[in-house]
Amino acid sequence: MAVVEDELSLVFSALADPTRRAILERLARGDATVNQLAEPFAMTQQAVSKHLKVLEHARLISRTRTAQSRPCVLETVRLDAAAGWIARHRQIWADRHDRLEEHLAALHAEQRRDDGTRR
Repeated sequence: MAVVEDELSLVFSALADPTRRAILERLARGDATVNQLAEPFAMTQQAVSKHLKVLEHARLISRTRTAQSRPCVLETVRLDAAAGWIARHRQIWADRHDRLEEHLAALHAEQRRDDGTRR
């Protein structure tokens, strides 16, 4: 079975890991090298590089070239797309919840009426 890697799935998959989310939070404050990103983590630079590759594949970060270093840069376009998807679906879910609440209130009112006529 082939797995289709759409952009939104790549973003959510990348965001599923707390280390990658922490890396993105750090990059939100400014560009950073792999060494700078690895500092707060109890893992090897190689492990951090693997996380960066996942973020890069999801196009959440890019790497620029400045002299000899290759700082990582946060790319917000994909995050904005994911936030938009969440916002749209949050509204759909809220609307469904409201309709369910109205339906349950109507059922409850009907049950009270039925209980009143049986007495």
